[in-house]
Formats: sequence, structure tokens, C-alpha cells
Amino acid sequence: MNDAVEMIHARCFFALEKALTKSASKFHVKNMDNLSELSLRGRQMASVTSMLKEIDSWKVLIFDRPGQDVIAPLLNVKSLREAGVTLHLLINADREAVPQTPAVYFLQPTTENVNRIADDLKKRLYGEYYFNFTSPIGRDALESLASAAIEADAVNVVKRLFDRYVNFVSLEEQMFVLRHQNASAVSYGALNSVGVTDTQMDAMLDGVVDSLFAVFVTMGVVPVIRAPSGGNAAHEVAKRLDKKLRDNLRDARSSLFEQQIGFRRPLLVLLDRQFDLASTLHHTWTYQALAHDVLQYSLNRVTIPPTVESGSKARVCDLDGVNDAFWTTQKGSPFPLVAEKIQEELEDYRTKEDDIKRMKHEMGLDGDESNALSAMLTDNTQRLTSAVSNLPALLEKKRLIDMHTSLATAILEQIKLRKLDTFFELEEKLMSRGGAGQEHSKAVLEMIEDPEAGTPEDKMRLFLIYYLCSPQIADEEVDKFAGILESIGCDMASLKYLKRWKAVSRMSAVSSSEKQDYGGGGTKTVSMYSKLMTQASSFVMEGVKNLVVKKHNLPVTKIVEELMEIRQGPIQESYAYFDPKILRGGSGNNADLPRAKNPFQEAVVFMVGGGNYIEYQNLMDFATGRGSSANATSEGGLAPSASSVSLANGAMASMSSSMSLAFASVVQP
Repeated sequence: MNDAVEMIHARCFFALEKALTKSASKFHVKNMDNLSELSLRGRQMASVTSMLKEIDSWKVLIFDRPGQDVIAPLLNVKSLREAGVTLHLLINADREAVPQTPAVYFLQPTTENVNRIADDLKKRLYGEYYFNFTSPIGRDALESLASAAIEADAVNVVKRLFDRYVNFVSLEEQMFVLRHQNASAVSYGALNSVGVTDTQMDAMLDGVVDSLFAVFVTMGVVPVIRAPSGGNAAHEVAKRLDKKLRDNLRDARSSLFEQQIGFRRPLLVLLDRQFDLASTLHHTWTYQALAHDVLQYSLNRVTIPPTVESGSKARVCDLDGVNDAFWTTQKGSPFPLVAEKIQEELEDYRTKEDDIKRMKHEMGLDGDESNALSAMLTDNTQRLTSAVSNLPALLEKKRLIDMHTSLATAILEQIKLRKLDTFFELEEKLMSRGGAGQEHSKAVLEMIEDPEAGTPEDKMRLFLIYYLCSPQIADEEVDKFAGILESIGCDMASLKYLKRWKAVSRMSAVSSSEKQDYGGGGTKTVSMYSKLMTQASSFVMEGVKNLVVKKHNLPVTKIVEELMEIRQGPIQESYAYFDPKILRGGSGNNADLPRAKNPFQEAVVFMVGGGNYIEYQNLMDFATGRGSSANATSEGGLAPSASSVSLANGAMASMSSSMSLAFASVVQP
């Protein structure tokens, strides 16, 4: 029996070692000097696709919820069918046996999942078993799996066992998130809870580090790491990730990273949410961010609520950046501009549709069969053939126009109902000019007391921005606002927390106003597109301001710019430096540590505690601007949401020859 155990252990560990080798090399592109040749999402998709196509025959796919979240943004049902998947099921669902069919498992190596696998082996549900774990399986779990295979006499049907290192979710070419399931477990609230224990904190930080490690294993690169010095979560994540990378690099034979000569390494900028809380509360004005803020938007799917007037049902729409060109180009645009573009697309479709109808009429194809047959024998048949060949693309365009019309209409209803344009405009003034002043105080008070303006949450967000951007606000004024907010049903927990946080910040001489710099922001109002002001338009924008946001860099973008350009300044001095490739010597603020001298061309930006679509889009605008100055073409753009995106919400946008950026966060709300 012991010999059999050792045999299955050896077999499992051999397969595991083989898998680790694949993880290190499989997704390296031929030209390693061009990181943008294959995006992070592309590399992750290659890993998942190879997992499925390794078996030539039809197969069953078994996953847990986190595994399902990884696959959902990458492969739809059609793609799974093309990869030979006939059935895909959750591991904790009741499943019937398919004895002659191979099964591919894609899940976390948890005790619960290993026990379910053992039960499947015992019941002989499938003909062959291919185990793929999103993160590395521990020795104890591996031994449990080996023992279960022996007890079930299923050693010969266990064909593969892989560590995939894909425990993150790639929502777009330019965005990834660390987790979707149980995201609140690593949220800003969880990380800063008064009651959090050291054990819980270690588990949260280790989870973030493991996922970031998987991101860079998938990318195939070792980053240079920068993080704010001091006792903050971002610095702790930087230290742990640096150690994990160093430990892996020490043994070149088992390292997950190939040796690269002359390869441009990316910069990983780790930020702590504490440095800028106002941006997470800010109402937004761009298409994707508004969809996230006012509708149910998750894993690239948005739910459009039913309307009482039409009696329609709730509609779920897939926002696919690969096959939906309109979404790709307009998701980061101000909402009024998006409404204009939808109207233009609709008019263009109607023009093409009218051309086809007119052509059919001229050719007699709308009459009786004899006329149609006669017409088809003429030279004009070629014109109709060309039109018919373009018909599928035209119908798909019509479907996308209808979808975006419904989505934009639902957003517009919320803007009007809650006066979100007014909230956004006032918050921009507070953040760009500073909150203090009688004029601002009066404007905030009027909005809060307006019974037709927003929800209690909208009003609380407005006041918290005013509070954060007003370093000299008197306690009496705060108490006055607090009384009004409480009377209209606001949850006061957030204000109580920020009062304590602000007091601690003052004691440590790092107040909000000293750390945040929103200079250059603000809005201006321009004339509305005339066709959107009429009842003939799909969007009646009357009463909604056509606000244009002035181009400016938010605090996160200013930090990233200074660190990428290695520009001398307070940020450069206050951010610790880690280089995992320097295996000997210190890291952090060690002045003797050799540092990069040339500006970085790629960056991954990770916000511990959660980021948002405003910062995300601002980073992408910065990348696009920097790319255009170098005559480069942007290959993507990104965006999260006003209320709170996460940096397990990560994102990555690449510039073809100049620069690439990735924005990540810990939480996907």
C-alpha cells in the first residue's frame, strides 16, 4: 500500500512539475521585447484554451465559482463548444455520470473542492480526469487527492494535474480584477476594520500577493516594485511580493520566470487607498463608469431594469470589448457624447436600410415572383448580392445599436431622476478648487436639502467629498450637516469613520489636503447636440447638462507619471524601491540598492483597498496622450466606477510603441 501511495505521489508531483514548467514558458511570445504583442488577457485566455484543447475529443468542464468567474469574461458558450466542451457544470451541483467522457476540472485547490473531486473519483463519474488548479495546490491537498485516487482505484484515469497560476479575472484587454467572489473580504473596509485580527490581516494580504504573483507569472516578467513607505497595507504587500518573487528566482531550475536579456521590465506601482478617498466617492460622467454606478454591472454584464411604461422585463446585456466596436471606443466618453454617437449610428443604419429597400423596389423584388425572377437575371443582381452579403453585419450593428440605446436610456433615466449631472459638476468644483468657503458650503447644503436631488447615499457621498476637501472645516459645521443627513435617512457610519481617520491624519501630519492634488480639474458646459433636444431623438436630453471635463491628472496618475519617468521629487523620495532580481542586498529604501535609470515604458498600477473607474480612465487618458506624442497608436483603453472599483480590479492598457499601463485593485464591487 505504501509503495502505491508513493507511486501516485510521484506521478502527481511529476505532472505538477511539468505544469509549472509550462506556466513559466508557455505564454512567452516570440519577441520578448514587445510585451504588448500578447496582452495579459490574451495570455490568460491562451492558458485556459490550451487546458480545453489538450483533449481532442468532446469533454465535460467542471468548475467552482471562482473558476467560473475566470472563464466567463474570456469564453462564451459558443467558444466553449468550439473547444469541445459539451457540458459545463459547477462542482457543487448534482451531476450525473458520463462514464466514457473525459472531464476537465478548473477550480481552486480548497479542501472542499478536493473532497468533491475524491467523491467524483469514487463514483467514477467520468472516463478520464484532468485537474487544473487556478492557484498552486499544497502538498497536503495533493496527498489527499492521491490517496483518494488510490482508494477509488482510479490512478490510471487521472491523466493530468496542473497549477495554472490564473487566479485573477481579466475583464478586458486593459483590465483585470483579483477576485469577484467574496470581494468584500479584501475591501477597504475589511483592511481598515477596527476588529480585524493579525491572522485575518495576514490572510488578506497573502491573498492579494498570491494573485499578483499569478499575474506576473502569466505575463512572464519580474517587475520593479514601488510602494509608499511606512506602515501601510501597500508597503506590506510590496515586501511580501518581493520576497515571493525572490524565493522563486533563487532556483533557476524551478523558477517560473525565464531569463531575459535586454528585456524591458514593467513597473508595479502599489498604492494605498488611504492617500485619496475623495475619488472613490466621486459621481462620474463617463459611459462605463455610469453603467457601473447606477446599474448592476458585473463581469462584463449589465442588467437593465424593467420599465413600468413599456412593461418590459429586466434585460441582461454582454458588454464585449472584442466584438463591440462602439463599446470599445465610447466606454470612456462623457455620457452626452455617447448619446450623440448612438444617434449618429442609428441614423447611419437607417440610411443603409433604406438603400437596401430602395434597391429591392427598383429591381422589382417587392412584387410578384415573375418580376423577381426577371430582375434577378439582370446585371443589377450583383448589387443586391453585395447588399445581401453585408446584411448579417448590418443586422449585428442594429442589435448593438438597440442594446446601447436601451442601456443609455436606462442611465439617462437615473441621471434625470437623481440629478447626477448636478452632483458631478459640484463635486468637480469641490475637488479642483478645494472644498472650503461659504459659497461651496451653501451649494452643498442646497443639494442635500433638495428633496428631488438624488438618494441619501448620493447626498452622503457629496458631503464626504466636501468634508475631505475642506481641511479647515469647523466641527460645528460638520455637526450641522450630520444632523441634516441623519434626518433624511443617511447611514452615518462612513462619516464617523472619516472623522476618526482625519483626526489621526492630522496627528501624523499627513492630512487629506496635503496628500491630494486635484488641480486643473473642473467642468465646462457646452451646447447640447441639437438632435438630442427633440422628441424625434432616442434620447430627450432636455434638462441634462452637457458637461465636458477639463483634462487633468488625478493624484494616482501624477504619482504614476513621476515614478515611471524617474523624475526627482517628493514622490520619488517617499516611495520604497524593490527589485526582486537583485537577490542579494536589501530592498525598500536602501540607498545602496542599484536602481533603474531609464524611464519605464510599461506599468501595472495596483490600489490596495480598491480603485475606481475615474482613476482608471484618467490613467488611460494619460497613457493615450503620452503615446500620441510618440506617434504611437493606442491598442486599448480602460475604465472602472465612481462608487468603487477594485484593484483586484486591475487593468492594463498598452501603447503599441510607447507605454503600457495596467490598473488593478483588490475589490470588484
